[in-house]
Amino acid sequence: MTPRLLSGARLFTGERMLDDHTLVIEAGEIVDLVPAGGALPAGTHEPLPTGSLLVPGFIDVQVNGAGGYLFNADPTVDAVTAIARALRPFGTTGVLPTFITDDSGRMRTAAEAALAAADDPATGVLGVHLEGPFISKERKGCHDPRFIRVPGEDDLRLIEDLTARFASREGRVLLTLAPECVEDAAIARLAASGVVVAAGHTAASFERIRAAVPHGIRGFTHLSNGMPPIDNRAPGPVIAALDSHDAWCGVIADGVHVHPGLLRVMIAAKAPGKVFLVTDAMPPVGTDATEFELLGQTILRRNGRLVTKTGVLAGADIDMAASIRNCVHLLGLPVEEALRMASLYPACFLRLDHRLGRLAPGYRADLTLLDGGLQVRGCWVAGQRA
Repeated sequence: MTPRLLSGARLFTGERMLDDHTLVIEAGEIVDLVPAGGALPAGTHEPLPTGSLLVPGFIDVQVNGAGGYLFNADPTVDAVTAIARALRPFGTTGVLPTFITDDSGRMRTAAEAALAAADDPATGVLGVHLEGPFISKERKGCHDPRFIRVPGEDDLRLIEDLTARFASREGRVLLTLAPECVEDAAIARLAASGVVVAAGHTAASFERIRAAVPHGIRGFTHLSNGMPPIDNRAPGPVIAALDSHDAWCGVIADGVHVHPGLLRVMIAAKAPGKVFLVTDAMPPVGTDATEFELLGQTILRRNGRLVTKTGVLAGADIDMAASIRNCVHLLGLPVEEALRMASLYPACFLRLDHRLGRLAPGYRADLTLLDGGLQVRGCWVAGQRA
């Protein structure tokens, strides 16, 4: 294939800013970053707007839906690809479509759909996130309690099989579970098979979380949400997550799910690189819809919130680019760190940072173009302009 030369924008590699460089991509990969005056290969030049910023494409590991589609309602290849496509105007180039608590048959169907979509890198589907069903009924949120259960042997074998099949495509299975509902032996078995195990929708004690982490809990799903509030004598899963040095924490930075002050404390408490952004996006994202159906409930879109008629939050009404802007303007983070939270850090969490999350030779050409206000002006998925 003919190399394509992207020039005119400032580059953020995932680690540092570069001025006056040309990014060379070919066959869906980055092949070089050439400084001004350096030898450029023969190829097609693609000038980018002056003052723009070219960054690693955003990765969202928690996407329930977008563009009017809900994965649980439509667990098909068409829906998965439509959800991923609907997020591209917001700079997201890699997604884990998220299937929340349901029966095992539909869970398998959803995973098979994500697996088929992952066959084509241009879809941007990086695997699947199974959020449940092995969670706490006490902290279920909008999950259907009829399907919440303890994993049996058939469940474990299914998830292990899916994990191996995704791994053959360099994809990942992320499983959110409540550690108080799953034995350490099962957590260790899943982690050993390659599952990315996260704790979420949990009422576990501080002690239970700390005991489970060494057995394979790699991270925490939408930290602070689906968890009890912090108590000074029983600090619970939130403080256990912050106290677990090597664990990653996903956060929703919409200013609704977690107070900005608490978010700043969370980020300060964790080691650098251990907090990343998720959107928990739902079908209205990318549309002007004012409501949608979720597991038989009408969810209302009101003032930046998605809520049931009784006021329970049901996912989030935010995209990844807006999350980054909130990190900068609401939390006061440097632009570079906000960008890492949307690209490099989730890639590290998924163990995909050898090919995603950086602008570097050998990395997949998943790219997002931003203007000076951090608004998205374009993106590329596996080298294809979206």
